[in-house]
Amino acid sequence: MFGHNYHVTRHVTYHVKEYTCKNCKKELTTSGNGHLVELTPKFKEINDVLERIHRKRIQKQVKENASVDNLLVFSH
Repeated sequence: MFGHNYHVTRHVTYHVKEYTCKNCKKELTTSGNGHLVELTPKFKEINDVLERIHRKRIQKQVKENASVDNLLVFSH
């Protein structure tokens, strides 16, 4: 009766997201080549690992930027 109405339910990384249809509750995710595929337990596990790696990388970048801001800068 209704078409799919997907909305983002989880941001895994900048490019990988999980979606759910508001009408039929079907879950999708972004595959390695950028296409939407059904969210299987295997893809759910892959997304969990990707999210963990992504968060660690972001935290590392924030720490590096904070340490650079604390350096003394001399100009002539």
